[in-house]
Amino acid sequence: MKKFVIAATVAATLVSAANAADINICVEGAYPPFSSTEPSGEVVGFDIDIANALCAEMGQSCELVKTDWDGIIPALLEGKCDAIIASMSITPDRMQIIDFSTKYYNSPAGFIGAEGMMESGLDGQRVGVQRGTIHHSFMEGVFPNVELVLYGSQDEIYLDLVAGRVDAIMADSIAMQEGFLDTDSGAGYAFFGESYSVPEYHGDGAGVGVRQGEEELRDAFSAAITAIRESGEYSMINAEYFDFDIFGG
Repeated sequence: MKKFVIAATVAATLVSAANAADINICVEGAYPPFSSTEPSGEVVGFDIDIANALCAEMGQSCELVKTDWDGIIPALLEGKCDAIIASMSITPDRMQIIDFSTKYYNSPAGFIGAEGMMESGLDGQRVGVQRGTIHHSFMEGVFPNVELVLYGSQDEIYLDLVAGRVDAIMADSIAMQEGFLDTDSGAGYAFFGESYSVPEYHGDGAGVGVRQGEEELRDAFSAAITAIRESGEYSMINAEYFDFDIFGG
């Protein structure tokens, strides 16, 4: 696919407001296939290609700022970045703190455990989930009888599942398929139970997060999402990672 050339350098630490880039974008780098970090330190993935495409469509130079998930909203609020493109779902709770563009994709959540595991047997089991995510809130609200084990990144959860430190994990179904089940480490594991897309917890899809009161930037991202969908740019990026339209209904 066409690779987008942006005046952007992926930074390992937060950048200052003195940066020459028009827009600093916080990305995570630990949520394949949406974002992952190469041995070189480069951050790659669907979110990254979408970020670059949106910046190109908007005619803006962007700097991608690698930021841990736990600190990504604080970084935005403190002005260390101007936007978040990190598979962040648009939820009522987050809308009280930050604002969002329209969605740029939507996918359901699910459980993974050892092959043959049943959702009916989850009570009392240890379930791994990424801290501060929609899946964390969902598990607390819908499955109060499991023992939640919280992690800073999705990659850590996969490691502990294989090591037997948790019995099951809950996350975005596509992220787990591509980032775990389709890898050698995923042998012997499978989805079980239902797929979940509960608006109260899972929101309305993943959007670009911006600070409240920055409607012009929010609307520029929304317009750019519509534009790359209409131009076919989105479809080309989509095809690099998925064999279906991840934009969703």
